[in-house]
Amino acid sequence: MKGMYSFIEGLSRKEVMEIKACTQCRECLRYCPVQEVTGNVSISPAEKIRCYREFINSTAGLKGWILGKDIDRRLLEEFTRAVFECTTCGVCGEVCPVGIDTQRLWPMLRRKMVKRGLGPIGSQAQMPGVIEETGNPYNQPPEERYRRWFPEDVEISDKAEVAYYAGCTGAYQAQPMVRSDVLVLKAISKPFTMLDAKDEVCCGFPLFITGQHELLEGLVKRLVDAYREKGVKELVCSCPCCVNMMVKDWPYYYGKELPFRILHITQYVVRALKEGCFRINREIKERVIYHDPCYLSRGVNVISEPRDVLRAIPGLELLEFEHCGRMSRCCGAGGAARKVFHDNATAMARLTIDEAIEKGADRLVLSCPACYEKVNEAMNDYHRKIPIVDIMELLVEAI
Repeated sequence: MKGMYSFIEGLSRKEVMEIKACTQCRECLRYCPVQEVTGNVSISPAEKIRCYREFINSTAGLKGWILGKDIDRRLLEEFTRAVFECTTCGVCGEVCPVGIDTQRLWPMLRRKMVKRGLGPIGSQAQMPGVIEETGNPYNQPPEERYRRWFPEDVEISDKAEVAYYAGCTGAYQAQPMVRSDVLVLKAISKPFTMLDAKDEVCCGFPLFITGQHELLEGLVKRLVDAYREKGVKELVCSCPCCVNMMVKDWPYYYGKELPFRILHITQYVVRALKEGCFRINREIKERVIYHDPCYLSRGVNVISEPRDVLRAIPGLELLEFEHCGRMSRCCGAGGAARKVFHDNATAMARLTIDEAIEKGADRLVLSCPACYEKVNEAMNDYHRKIPIVDIMELLVEAI
């Protein structure tokens, strides 16, 4: 691979420092969900960082200039597969003694491999073309984005200070979730707007997380400007991946501060409850267990609000997983890995199902469309079953 650009080029100073800072203590192996289901240390967080650091040390600086060392393509391919097999859940960074922000580091290393022509993996490579053509990564007709699930009796304002973004996975793969979102927004009785079905395109997260960044600036500017023209001051979304992308990366690709705030729907609902904008009328006498999505808890630190919503429902008893909040276990759907490394994702999802049942929950409550899709799929042909419900679905039952 001699003659290709540096393994450091394109990484921030912070990311280079993090790669060099890893002490190889391997504390992360105890918490990594991929390790839990594969036991393959060669694809562990510590080993990925060690490999990439060796790529840098072998090619950069005086040593690289003098020796002119090539990196064996087989090693690069093995590293690429390892970094794409990761769900980017970020729990390894949460327990890292030196504070490496792995949830941000892994996508950047994926981007480096894409630049070298070694990634992404499998069907992920078709995403840019599909999103450019249809506006979503599922290659579904843009005009069908809302048609199959949007409630007929909900009124959408042409312009409003509050807007709702459904997102691709919710609209096409987890429709009970987004339908419930809209019903809750209706119950709050404040005007809200949405983009037309053909204008609400992908937020960019699937491209960002797979290291394919060329379309991101165009997607982000198209969406932000469309909401700005509608007079939006707050943009509400229920998908953790979308919210994470909007909060952390939209300002960069937009080129300046966003003209509106980003709120996860549970944040919006908690405020509405405090303001008395709607009432919860029905008691639900159940024991439920709530799963924290990786990009909601570790990504944007929305942890208390989903629990506040659940505790506001009379009769509901809230249980917790052994690892919850910022330490929650990935359900297997993250990092765009679930479609390529299907067996890993299914095994992780079934661990979530198992623990929910063992804790004695009547229902498993989710608040992420990717989790909703994957965990439901993992229960097919599985001997253990538990009813799954989105947090807004549950709230709709109560109101």
